[in-house]
Amino acid sequence: MTDRRNSNRRSQAWFGARGRSGMLYRSWMRNQGFGHEVFDGRPVIGIATSASELAPCNAHLTRVAEAVKRGVWQAGGLPLQFPTMATGETLMRPTAMLYRNLMAMEVEELIRANPLDGVVLLSGCDKTTPAMLMGAASVDLPAVMVTGGPMLNGKFRGQDVGSGTHVWKFEEDLKTGRMTEEECFFAEGCMARSNGHCMTMGTASTMACVAEALGMQLPGSAAWPAVDSRRMETAQAAGRRVVDMVEEDLRPSRILTRDAFENAVRVNAAIGGSTNAVIHLTALAGRVGVELDLDDFDRLVREVPTLVNLMPSGTYLMEDFCYAGGLPAVMAELLGGGLLHGGPVTVTGRTVAENTARAERVDSDVITPLDAPFQPAGTGIAVLRGNLCPDGAVIKQSAASPHLLTHRGPARVFDSPEAYHAVADDPGLDVDENTVIVIRNAGPKGYPGMPEVSNVPLPAKLLKAGVTDMVRVCDGRMSGTGYGTVVLHVTPEAAVGGPLALVRDGDPVVLDVPGRTLRLDVDDAELARRRQEWTPPAERYTSGYTWLYTQHVEQADRGADFGFLRGGRGHEVPRDSH
Repeated sequence: MTDRRNSNRRSQAWFGARGRSGMLYRSWMRNQGFGHEVFDGRPVIGIATSASELAPCNAHLTRVAEAVKRGVWQAGGLPLQFPTMATGETLMRPTAMLYRNLMAMEVEELIRANPLDGVVLLSGCDKTTPAMLMGAASVDLPAVMVTGGPMLNGKFRGQDVGSGTHVWKFEEDLKTGRMTEEECFFAEGCMARSNGHCMTMGTASTMACVAEALGMQLPGSAAWPAVDSRRMETAQAAGRRVVDMVEEDLRPSRILTRDAFENAVRVNAAIGGSTNAVIHLTALAGRVGVELDLDDFDRLVREVPTLVNLMPSGTYLMEDFCYAGGLPAVMAELLGGGLLHGGPVTVTGRTVAENTARAERVDSDVITPLDAPFQPAGTGIAVLRGNLCPDGAVIKQSAASPHLLTHRGPARVFDSPEAYHAVADDPGLDVDENTVIVIRNAGPKGYPGMPEVSNVPLPAKLLKAGVTDMVRVCDGRMSGTGYGTVVLHVTPEAAVGGPLALVRDGDPVVLDVPGRTLRLDVDDAELARRRQEWTPPAERYTSGYTWLYTQHVEQADRGADFGFLRGGRGHEVPRDSH
């Protein structure tokens, strides 16, 4: 084993200190049973775990942490596990997105305040991955991401069912009488039958793949199921690797380059990934000073086909994706077509091209080849502009209905998602299949937190009539497991006076995805008159974290981060108060 003792390590400002200070730090650590020899200058590795029974996707991460510890010990480091908050979208209200920035702040400050030389980040549910990456990037100590892995495929009545995606499908079946309440109750257990996060290509799976595409996660590790033994092998390998990264001084700032972000944007298109990746990648780029704007998510993906045939855009699930070759197979395919940068360094210390040199596509139905893709180039995320979204909006083309990508229809406006849900089952609701459902006040400041409410279910009367999709426009987000022709992230949001606040029932809304426009066909003078009449909503919060959030959150096109968190703050050792 390599001798990794080094008196110049950051952790030695604590454990190598002389006199009273050093005695205090070491003696209190020894009450856990550590011998004096572990304070000899070896790398101290923090294991940041978001394990929580309040975040079901992350509940198993305590076991994953044990595997990481084994790897750190093997490599001659000292592993120290510490908890972080867990932002689980499954239970948190009003939305886990409200707390992503808080978690990022916590992760950053915990890493900086403690005697750590490197860190392994254990995440699961969709907001925990970007929050941990954002926090670690701001400190810029050697870091490796280990996501907890997807659940096993859901199984119900002989068919595969996907978490999230089938929730929407079963809800529609319940409303139209195709399922009973009892059948839905039984299907719940069939859908979520193991530890892990969503096994569809929802935001959790997307962000795991994005972390791997960025180079912050070991190759192939995004897709192993949570209960597969190789998930633990991967975690153990990450523990070993981070010790080497400390020795090599391989930090996020060397990995998270502009080329790495371009790779991640293109990979997200190829896997049919979540629109939420737009917000999370934009926020992360802001932490490391990389210029990444909304239009990059359109421009960079126009030549990228969708290669992965997974729900909600396709048929299969993450377990199938894993066995078909996982993300390395996708990245190798894109590299072969000149659609990825091969040069960015990754947490392995090797380049993207080196990591994927031996990748193999095992199942060409799950991971399709570049010359016969699941969906053609240009079917990824599209960025829209127009008088309804001057700072942009996005739509996931691969999950939309082709016949609705060009559409003109009258608006039916709701001032909140709750206002829509209150009347959605009313047989007298004044809508038809051409109506454009507008949901506003669901943005970062307006809700607050920008919840996943944009893909509201269709009105019950239209579902019963056989309508399967409608155009929906909202300043909120959509779950990565969702589907439909839904325009998201309309910016500026209604709550800050964006044009969405000016829409009235009956106004013609014109969607032209091929032309990349979303506009309100209303005279400019009329819109100016309405703006004069508009008054901002009253402030609902005067104290606490939610007040802080509403005062400082940026708009969706900026990643909905706090403006004061942009840029890094480094890992300078804090002053010793002893």
